[in-house]
Amino acid sequence: MLYSPEQFLNFRNSMKIKSDSLERSLGLLHATASNMATMVGIGPFITIPLIISAMGGPQAMLGWAAGAIIAISDGQVWAELSTSLPGEGGSYIYLREAYKKYFGKLIAFLFIWSFLLSGPFEIASGFVGMMEYLSFIFPWMTGINLRLIAFAAGVVTIILHYNKIKFVGVVTVVLWVVMLLTVGITIVVGVIHFKPEIAFNFPKGWFTFSWGFIFGLGSATMIAMYDLMGYYNICYVEEEVRNPGYVFPRAILWSVIGVTILYAVMNFSIIGVLPWHEVAKSKHIVSDIFENFYGRTPAVLITILVAVTAYGSIYSLMMSYSRLPFAAARDGFFFDWLKAVHPTKHFPNYSLLLVGGITCIASLFNLDFIIAATLSSRILIQFLGQIIGLTVLRKTQPELKRPFKMWLYPIPSIVAFIGFTYIFISSGVEAISLGLVWLIVGAIFFFSWAKKMHEWPFRLNEFAAK
Repeated sequence: MLYSPEQFLNFRNSMKIKSDSLERSLGLLHATASNMATMVGIGPFITIPLIISAMGGPQAMLGWAAGAIIAISDGQVWAELSTSLPGEGGSYIYLREAYKKYFGKLIAFLFIWSFLLSGPFEIASGFVGMMEYLSFIFPWMTGINLRLIAFAAGVVTIILHYNKIKFVGVVTVVLWVVMLLTVGITIVVGVIHFKPEIAFNFPKGWFTFSWGFIFGLGSATMIAMYDLMGYYNICYVEEEVRNPGYVFPRAILWSVIGVTILYAVMNFSIIGVLPWHEVAKSKHIVSDIFENFYGRTPAVLITILVAVTAYGSIYSLMMSYSRLPFAAARDGFFFDWLKAVHPTKHFPNYSLLLVGGITCIASLFNLDFIIAATLSSRILIQFLGQIIGLTVLRKTQPELKRPFKMWLYPIPSIVAFIGFTYIFISSGVEAISLGLVWLIVGAIFFFSWAKKMHEWPFRLNEFAAK
């Protein structure tokens, strides 16, 4: 059959991917790899000393157990919301739709606002932690040198993401395999040299019920949750995943269960190798263990593997988090230029540059401040907001299609809500103040914008008209 020039042009255009569309190139393997790589990263390698210090002994494993229970419960919240409310942007979509009849635009905006602080700072914690581990090989990497190298690594990561999502997915799987190898080697070495008398060397009076014990457990649980964060990572790129209704629940729950088991075995084996007070002082505990038993060269090799594992988390986070400002801009109440999609590689390039740029700047801060900035405002808006939002949706939209429904509802929601509230209260005055001040500033910014644009709450009939 012969086509006229006009018919041929129409046919060719119909077969092409639109320049402003995203590609569905990620499957269950990519999704699970992205979640697990994000969850492990540098977290457990740098926070084992912190969590042991928080509780003053091997009883720190109680913090890991509490964190695992919270993560498994909250994972079901994500699984139901992600399959009920599909769309690029994850939490932004869930919060906007759950509170649509009340104050959906405000809470969705506050999530994006808090994310601009917590998201890039979470990625930056990986860069700084990775460089601190590499300081085992290069002792001169301290202070300003370390932070400048972390900044440069952020720039390199932005460049690597300037590719089609399929390429990014392949790199993610490769980094995931390296992560499994690193954790596996660490566990094997820990098991070989495990000594029960060290692992169970509890300090006197370790289980005395007191406010000190309660807040110590809260701090340990907060660190554990920082390490477990990421089981929902793939939800931010829904429009780039094939069959998300099938993929998301499996990727989320498999990741939580798999990484929880890995963490429990790895952390317990490390606690059983060196006395806990030595572990608490170390800045690169896995490298120290390898050097202690096998010498310098094996220690250097495991340090490199830990750094690559950390980079796997960083890489996955930048992929997913760069979609959030894009989703908000596409909805019309964030900077309009952020909704741009690369004309040939089909990814939100300007949104990537914004998140990547803030990450590079955040990498210049110290690690303790970065972790506090990551968790403070995020718990209030994202995690607690979504838990309540799921219940709101069940009440207001019972007819909503739910490919996955929470098991034993509402018990997991209650457990997750109590857990995150406990962590927030235990996070300390500075972290709580930082989160609240940041959200108040965001609310002022939103209402100023809404008044100027005649949006909610200055246009009260908005939802009535829908």
